[in-house]
Amino acid sequence: MSAMNSAVISIPNEEGASPAKKINRVQSFFSSPLPYISATRSIYDYKRLIHSIKVGAALVLVSLFFALNPLYKQVGENAMWAVMTVVVIFEFYAGAMLSKGLNRGIGTILGGGFGSLAAILAHEVGGSGKALTVGVSVFILGAAATYTRLIPSIKQRYDYGVMIFILTFNLVAVSGMRAEEVIEIARERLSTIAMGFAICVFTSLFIFPMWAGDELHCLTASKFNSLASSIEGCLEEYFKEVDEKKENQSTSNSNGSKSVLYSKSKDESLANFARWEPWHGRFGFSYPWNKYLQIGDSLRELAASIISLKGCLQSLRQA
Repeated sequence: MSAMNSAVISIPNEEGASPAKKINRVQSFFSSPLPYISATRSIYDYKRLIHSIKVGAALVLVSLFFALNPLYKQVGENAMWAVMTVVVIFEFYAGAMLSKGLNRGIGTILGGGFGSLAAILAHEVGGSGKALTVGVSVFILGAAATYTRLIPSIKQRYDYGVMIFILTFNLVAVSGMRAEEVIEIARERLSTIAMGFAICVFTSLFIFPMWAGDELHCLTASKFNSLASSIEGCLEEYFKEVDEKKENQSTSNSNGSKSVLYSKSKDESLANFARWEPWHGRFGFSYPWNKYLQIGDSLRELAASIISLKGCLQSLRQA
């Protein structure tokens, strides 16, 4: 019996390898030259380190617009918009980066276009009607865009794009420049934003990409493990075949059910990012993100039942 209790079985996690093997792999990859790097013991820390390196590489590439004279002559001082694009839209997951980048691009194009039309119309009116034309156009489009932003389906996927639209439209409409100057500045800024977005796409999708769809799959698998451990802990406590150590373990298993119960926001966020991701993995373009959300809802109902069962087992009045 003691031999059975002393046996330790390494249980693989959702990524197919045991945590101990992955920790050893990370430790062997980062040896002792940098002590703080060798202290990273989890795969998530390893991914965060890769993400930081990718951001640094993207900033180096986009800084070449300032360092190289031929490129600087083409874009001029508008090269700062490429740097701002990299800093703003580069996210941990590839889907989040694509979502932010496409929203920023579409919002900038639409906001700049409508702002240019408002500036041209105000310039044609001239006189005292110029300020009135700008004010009315800003009020109408600003209010309409803000109302659209409050719609739940729009807010979930296109909130950042609508915000960029409002910002760009107001900056262009009230700039007071001539129509030719507005169009020229908009063209230069759009070109630099496109360059920054292209650099983000290259570094995020082709250098150790972090897929939100894979993270959603691993998170769903870990929920099954957590709920299975919670059910096992409830059975052990009911049949009273546990000692003090196992009682502490059942408490931790109950905490696992609570983490599953409060995971809805993270599931929806990862599913939203997975919608934007290109072809990868076994599902391709038909990634079943909606099925993962349905499974998550069912698992949360099961977690609520397990927590209720746990409370009944801990009650002093037992049948």
